[in-house]
Amino acid sequence: MIQYLKKMFLLVFIVCISNVHAQDNGQSEMTYNEFLGYVKKYHPLVKRANLVVSNAQAALMVARGGFDPKIEVDYDTKEFKGTEYYSVLKSSFKIPTWYGIEVKAGFDETDGRYFNPQNRTPDRGLTSVGVSVPLGQGLFINQRMADVREGKLQLQRSDAQRRLRAIEVLYSSSAAYFNWKRSYDEVALYTNYLSFAEVRYKSVITLIEQGDSPAIDSIEAGITVRNRLLNLENAKLKLIKAKLLLSNYLWLEDVPVELQDSIKPESALLNTLDETLKVNEMVIDPNQLDSHPKIQSLQTEISILDIDRQLNANMLLPKLNVGYYHLSDPGYFRNFPVDVYKFNVNFSLPIFLRKERGYLRLAKLKIQDATYNLGQERLELKNKIVAQQSQVASLKKQKGIIDALVNDYTTMLTSEERLFTYGESSVFLINSRENNLVNARLNQIDIENQFYLSNAELYRILANPD
Repeated sequence: MIQYLKKMFLLVFIVCISNVHAQDNGQSEMTYNEFLGYVKKYHPLVKRANLVVSNAQAALMVARGGFDPKIEVDYDTKEFKGTEYYSVLKSSFKIPTWYGIEVKAGFDETDGRYFNPQNRTPDRGLTSVGVSVPLGQGLFINQRMADVREGKLQLQRSDAQRRLRAIEVLYSSSAAYFNWKRSYDEVALYTNYLSFAEVRYKSVITLIEQGDSPAIDSIEAGITVRNRLLNLENAKLKLIKAKLLLSNYLWLEDVPVELQDSIKPESALLNTLDETLKVNEMVIDPNQLDSHPKIQSLQTEISILDIDRQLNANMLLPKLNVGYYHLSDPGYFRNFPVDVYKFNVNFSLPIFLRKERGYLRLAKLKIQDATYNLGQERLELKNKIVAQQSQVASLKKQKGIIDALVNDYTTMLTSEERLFTYGESSVFLINSRENNLVNARLNQIDIENQFYLSNAELYRILANPD
């Protein structure tokens, strides 16, 4: 009779295990790849990262606006008691060019009884066409040229900055997904072993009622059930928090989405992680980091600082602006004498050039500082990549070891249950074996989570979110 009850207990126990593992509660999976796709497409912080490029494009447009042609009109008149004192019109059309040369066409007209004689013009007005040329400062580089060059470099830099900002969002969202999966797996684990403990408790009660087991076994089995209940409630609380954290990254268009209970994490994540993150394809030679967005950003920063250095070096030259304008009545340029013109020269030069030399030295020091920073960043990136690759490889080995441990503990538990059916074991020993297996499974879940995070960290270091 005892052997029969024990065999029935084991049979019910095995059937319970099979049923628990077969249940999926009609849940559907949200794969990690699918989740990242939603984050890349809809998350506001990723969209904000894309705005960096738009801002750089707008700034470049502003810089190019310095070369836009300009129309200027200045009209001044005075009339008092029926007498026109003066009416002075000055208009011009200016075209700035790349090398500081400015082409200008103008029309002036003056009328009235009282005006400055130097403003006198022919009856039909006076036209002028000419150029203004900087022969010192501003010929080979000036503020307008520097702004455009910097704007183009900032546009290149903005793509690197966009990638760096986007990768931070993708990393934090990945960490939230892995935390959700870890919490989900722990809930599933405690749910399974709570069911096992409840079946074992009911079977022990039956054996006690038949007089085939000591009453103390019910206390042992009951303690296990309560411990499993406590662990399960704690795991459920962690899962709730993990789902809320994950919901921060779930958006559809501009609407936040709440993660439903019918959605579960990807069960085959270990098999698809490499395909999703593609870290093996992105791995680059640690000694060749020019394609890394952080390095590209710092290199572009040095190029921008070099433009500032050129501009400050140009300030050491004297200001020498020369302008020549041909004057004529409207429509009579062909018949107007060539010796009718307006000519001007503007020259200035500080004696000691201390301010200019100081600005140039500051510009050179900034370049030197940025160069040191670039070298340090190269070294840190190289070491980070090597260290993270080593961590991923180590965790992969640890995963193999913990898998083997779980199999061994499972075998030990199965053997103990078989011995129990022959009356050669006890509930205490089964619980002990099962606790070891549960701890091993928890370690397995923890190492898997560390493995996921280490791959995400390598993805973050390589910084290629596209």
